[in-house]
Amino acid sequence: MERNPLFSIITITFNAETTIPATLACVKAQTCKDFEYIVIDGNSTDNTVPLAQSAEISGTTIISEPDKGLYDAMNKGLRLAKGEFVIFLNAGDSFHSNDSLQIAADAISQNPDADIFYGQTDIVNADRVKIADRHLTAPDILTADSFKHGMLVCHQAFIARRTITEPYNLKYRFSADFDWCIRCLKKSRKNVYLGCTLIDYLSEGVTTANFKKSLRERYDIMCNYYGTIPTTLRHIHFLARHLLRKL
Repeated sequence: MERNPLFSIITITFNAETTIPATLACVKAQTCKDFEYIVIDGNSTDNTVPLAQSAEISGTTIISEPDKGLYDAMNKGLRLAKGEFVIFLNAGDSFHSNDSLQIAADAISQNPDADIFYGQTDIVNADRVKIADRHLTAPDILTADSFKHGMLVCHQAFIARRTITEPYNLKYRFSADFDWCIRCLKKSRKNVYLGCTLIDYLSEGVTTANFKKSLRERYDIMCNYYGTIPTTLRHIHFLARHLLRKL
């Protein structure tokens, strides 16, 4: 019987012909080939699907049909995934280097009891030029309680064992990934920091465009997991930190 791949890389797209080429190129260039590639497209009307088809990435599945938004599409990807670990790499985002997957694969072989592997994230522009470090830094030690201080690990730099994942909660339109990561962390036996930058994150994403709504949802999620009063007190600190950073 053919074994399942080590990784399921899932890319969500909608009219992404200007952003998906960098994502396709980085997936194809990975030195580690032990993956399947799943593209979930929201019935694009531009050249997105033909670009994915012509990329000729081995083990690619492309689904193009209407959906109920980003996280509904992610749930479709999860249902199709057969890999031992899942990685969400949306249109415009890319692996930081050609050996990013290999670094993760080596860490998995050295830590067979771990369920989550994670790394740092660089913020890049449309020209793939780094414009900033991510404002939150992934810690050396990560637990479910770590996210009470914010989303310390970017969703794309968060590699989770498929068997501990659950569907994204569709009541959250902009921050279901935050909730999903916390639920994964609560079920994880061990979390391993890869010690490197894993992902280049395109700054013009859906959550970026809806920043205030996303923050409101994250506040509600934190209250749910960590309590309303502690979360409110921490947000006063977050606000002070933000004002200091602007100054």
